Amino acid sequence: MKNRVEELRKERGLSQEEFARAIRVSRQTVSSIETGKYNPSLELAFAIADFFQRTIEEIFIYDRRN
Repeated sequence: MKNRVEELRKERGLSQEEFARAIRVSRQTVSSIETGKYNPSLELAFAIADFFQRTIEEIFIYDRRN
């Protein structure tokens, strides 16, 4: 699943560490989400969407072909 987490985080001028603290996860988790190595739980996806004041669909892009 592709996502826009890194793009949105950088738009806000946040480091991975700052963003991780804001959503209560590790910096490594943020890194893994941004690189597509880890898909967040639904609860975490909602927390990320709430943080950026976006819908989950605006942040996480599901491609059925992959």
